[in-house]
Amino acid sequence: MYDVIILGSGPAGLTAAIYCGRANKNTLVMGGDTLGGQTAGIATLENYPGWAGSGFELIEFMKKQAESFGAKIKMKTAAHIENGENNTFIITDTGGEKYETRAIILATGASPRKLEIEGAREFFGRGVSYCATCDGFFYGGKTVLVIGGGNSALNDALYLADIAKTVKIIYRKSAFTRAEAVLRDRVDAKENIECVFNTELKKIAAKPNSESGELVATTTNDEQIICDGIFVAIGHEANTDYLTEDIKRDELGRIAPDCLPRGIFVAGDVHSNIKMQIATAVGTGCTAAMDAIAYLNTNAQ
Repeated sequence: MYDVIILGSGPAGLTAAIYCGRANKNTLVMGGDTLGGQTAGIATLENYPGWAGSGFELIEFMKKQAESFGAKIKMKTAAHIENGENNTFIITDTGGEKYETRAIILATGASPRKLEIEGAREFFGRGVSYCATCDGFFYGGKTVLVIGGGNSALNDALYLADIAKTVKIIYRKSAFTRAEAVLRDRVDAKENIECVFNTELKKIAAKPNSESGELVATTTNDEQIICDGIFVAIGHEANTDYLTEDIKRDELGRIAPDCLPRGIFVAGDVHSNIKMQIATAVGTGCTAAMDAIAYLNTNAQ
């Protein structure tokens, strides 16, 4: 029996683990498939106060800190949550193993929204990617497209510009209104980044007779763009598919705290109505942990 099980090992989940561990609660973090989630893939973390390293280094530091206060971390993924006896919960992981707990903190983060056009699924892993830091290495000296216009897309483009020969940002609007000014200025300053506005893709296909595996990206205006790779950065959706339908979620799969049963709390990108940033994830992780600790102390068994 655990006092609290935290689902997710990103900044929100690990912050919650630090607080719960320090409060002497028997704490388990079910870390999912990848320790740190999206944060672990950030090559240079610039906008988290007090940290100048990579996202992976931050996650490793937070993991060790949580473990130093007694939190246990297992790389397991929750598949189902059900009510147990005496106001407890039973969590079943994807391998069928069950865990009993008195409280749960949902901090499973978000995943990149998939590009739903012809060819996007077919060429996933063969030219279409959702992780520039993971796959950018393979496109040295080549031409790549970045789909999107927010901070993530511009960060990806800047990262790829130091690897690829040419980076073209394809964006459906006329300007990068959602991206931070500092990123827009950096993109403008990069000679090998080209911005293609008011454009959307409708199809991805292999270039005929291409020996190097080039792709043909066709726009909604029937223009064709030849490239070697396509990196998609069009937003994120919360990882909440494991929850039952009675837990209300918004169109992005996120949850408002007041929609949850007693004993279940939410933090990070799963939390509705907050910006998806590491700083806000840490803040909501702290809040969820303190609320869970208060709940456990009030309902001591």
